[in-house]
Amino acid sequence: MICARIAAAVLLLHAASAQAQLFPDNEARKAVLELRAADEAQGKRLTELAATNKELLDQVQQLRRSLLDLNNQLEVLRADLARQRGANEQLARDVADVQRRQKDIAQGVDDRIRKLEPQKVAVDGKEFLADADEKRQYDEAFALIRSGDFGGAVTAFNNFSRRYPASGYLDSVRFWAGNAHYGKREYKEAIASFRAFVAAAPDHSRVPEALLAVANCQAEMKDTKGARVTLADLLKRFPQSEAAQAGKERLAALK
Repeated sequence: MICARIAAAVLLLHAASAQAQLFPDNEARKAVLELRAADEAQGKRLTELAATNKELLDQVQQLRRSLLDLNNQLEVLRADLARQRGANEQLARDVADVQRRQKDIAQGVDDRIRKLEPQKVAVDGKEFLADADEKRQYDEAFALIRSGDFGGAVTAFNNFSRRYPASGYLDSVRFWAGNAHYGKREYKEAIASFRAFVAAAPDHSRVPEALLAVANCQAEMKDTKGARVTLADLLKRFPQSEAAQAGKERLAALK
């Protein structure tokens, strides 16, 4: 009886011990399972993150390639713009050069036309039209007499008269040709020029001077009578002129 009780007690103790061991094993297994599940979940998240990172890296690489392509395109565009700008600047220079040449040509044509067109001139208060070459030849002849080259002036005035027989300068040409002859002491030729001048332009402002010059030529030729007649004509026709005042003195000096 006692043995049976002891055996039963031993069995109860053994069962209690086994049950005590069973609970810790279940909790450990549960913890392990939970850790395994967490590890698997973490691994899954890491895998997902890795996939996401790879996708992001691929996108970044694609963006880099796109940016590189854009930069290359921009460089090409910059180069094209630079070439276009250079071409435009060259074109602008070419256009400006052409316009400048056209302006120079037009100015040259205008100058040549202007030289060929008659110009309005005024000599001794008389206005008329004269060709550029006509004016040039008269000015050159007049410059000769002013410089004292009477022989050159006579030749120049004679040539002018033959070339321009209807020129508005002709009255002045006759007058100054007379003075050039007087300067050469060619008194007969001087008288002829002065008388031709007076006959052609009796109302000219220099007629009194021409009459006085004729009288002086006559006096130099010892033609006192002719000089007196000419001076008398001067005093009668132009009594208030400066030439008339000089004529009075010349008349008084004649013997």
